[in-house]
Amino acid sequence: MISMPLSGIRPSRILPVALVALALGAAGAAAQTPKLLGQDRDWGAYSVEVDDGTTCYVLSRPKDQSPKNVRRDPVYFFITFRPKAKIRNQISAITGYPYKTDSRATIEIGSDKFTLFTRDDKAWIEDIAEQDKLVAAMKAGSTMIVRGTSRRGTDTTDRYSLLGVTAALDRIAEACP
Repeated sequence: MISMPLSGIRPSRILPVALVALALGAAGAAAQTPKLLGQDRDWGAYSVEVDDGTTCYVLSRPKDQSPKNVRRDPVYFFITFRPKAKIRNQISAITGYPYKTDSRATIEIGSDKFTLFTRDDKAWIEDIAEQDKLVAAMKAGSTMIVRGTSRRGTDTTDRYSLLGVTAALDRIAEACP
């Protein structure tokens, strides 16, 4: 069993099939058990074999969530590489609650801002052309803030540490060139 910490949770507990399916998109249904490539500070790097080849992803959990009194399922942020499909830097998040219908979430890193579209408890970058810019901002930044609104109208803020994201992305770039 993997025992390296990821924001206080063992990676073996945060890799249920639902998480892998989100990271992999449609290919997730045929996913095998993910392999930990390494833990770099607050980011874990993983690879998994699927029907269409190797897929790699990095993930992290927020260091702080507000409001504190709101019950939510676990929250995760992913960056996925799927070489066979020519996909790199695919951004996705699980927010732990269903988003307000037709709402948008936002990401802030320093002065950079990005918009995510939402569906159920998931969010993806709205403008795919912005994915590389978002990843570059993550590599250059120290904190990432993700904001959204729940179906019940609760505004949430998740603060992620970006320590280790560059090293984790380097790991998956090597495993999934």
